[in-house]
Amino acid sequence: MRSARSPFRSRVAAVTALAALLALGSPVTAVGGPTGGDGHDRRPCVASRLPDRGPARDVLRIAERATAEMDLKSVIVRVTAGDREVVTTALGESMTGVPATPAMHFRNGNIAISYLGTALLRLVDQGRVRLDDPVSRWLPDLKDGDRITLRMLAASTTGLVDYVTAAGFGESVYANPFRRWTAKELVAISTSKPRWYEPGTNWSYSHANFVLLGAALEKITGTRLDVLLRHEVLRPLGLRETRNSFTPEIPEPVLHAFTAERGTYEESTFWNPSWTTAPGAVQTTDICDLARSAAGIGSGELVSPASYQELLNPGTVGLGHATKTCPATVCLPNTEATHYGMGVLILGDWIAQHPLFFGYSASQAYLPSKRLAIAVSTTNGPTAQAGHSAHTIAQRIAAALAPNHPIPDFG
Repeated sequence: MRSARSPFRSRVAAVTALAALLALGSPVTAVGGPTGGDGHDRRPCVASRLPDRGPARDVLRIAERATAEMDLKSVIVRVTAGDREVVTTALGESMTGVPATPAMHFRNGNIAISYLGTALLRLVDQGRVRLDDPVSRWLPDLKDGDRITLRMLAASTTGLVDYVTAAGFGESVYANPFRRWTAKELVAISTSKPRWYEPGTNWSYSHANFVLLGAALEKITGTRLDVLLRHEVLRPLGLRETRNSFTPEIPEPVLHAFTAERGTYEESTFWNPSWTTAPGAVQTTDICDLARSAAGIGSGELVSPASYQELLNPGTVGLGHATKTCPATVCLPNTEATHYGMGVLILGDWIAQHPLFFGYSASQAYLPSKRLAIAVSTTNGPTAQAGHSAHTIAQRIAAALAPNHPIPDFG
């Protein structure tokens, strides 16, 4: 992971996955009602009362300094410790004259791939699949599918090129940010290029892995991906404000985003996110759900102890080194302090994910030893520099609340 010069050059920070090559194959069954939450009672996501001193005030000061220092239009933060709320607050504006609030919805990007990983592990726990099953069983048209396993897709060790970093892709998105990209188009970009390395021999973030994982999950279960994630992850965790959309729609109230990525500062809220993750996992959320997600996913609440260990290390420790075919710009350092899990990043003692695209930046991070969850969402002001502001703020909060457990940089 690195600070991004554009959302197309920042690997995991940029976004998540994109659709599935074989989602256009045999139809799957959509069961249940609309996606998003389980209807469980939960108090509204509102700002907490801030004392004059203590951890909550420390977090607020960090957010205030970052807002001014980074020229952020909005910063929304929630921190919890176990079942206790430390602080929930929102600074800045959604739009001119419209204050940001904790209840506002924003795109969660690659947060959704942590749900894909957890959903896969739940299927393993149910005895429906094994991590080392070849994906050719469900995706027979995928080249070398007999050499690629479900584990490799979820852990991003297939060697597939990331279509987001492919020449011309970023320019195409910027030329028409309202374009709807199809699964077939996106995966074809990756599969048309030579692999970075042999499957299972290295680690590198590729959106195509999660596109294909989404397709495989649908084939395995016979259930549409948005419905599957709702039943297996969103509803069990009580994420009632997290939901998929097959359009650029965002539920009210909306946290609006702005970016200068095309050379002029403009609104990017409703740019089409179809390229960012698998159909059925193009989600929006709020800060309370994001903090709950950090704790629920990071603690392995929904999976067995054995699957939780796979979540943390599916065989990726020590991988991520650059090679002649896998450039340093897409591989993590070869270090045990930073590696990829099953749809999550392991950053030192923290289990994390953090999307960055189209003017939105977010971060969810969880420290198991202290049951500490940090959730941050930001949007950019006119002079904001390229980079992952939400991750930086999460690092600063971690340094204040858990000084012996820093969150490392991600590249």
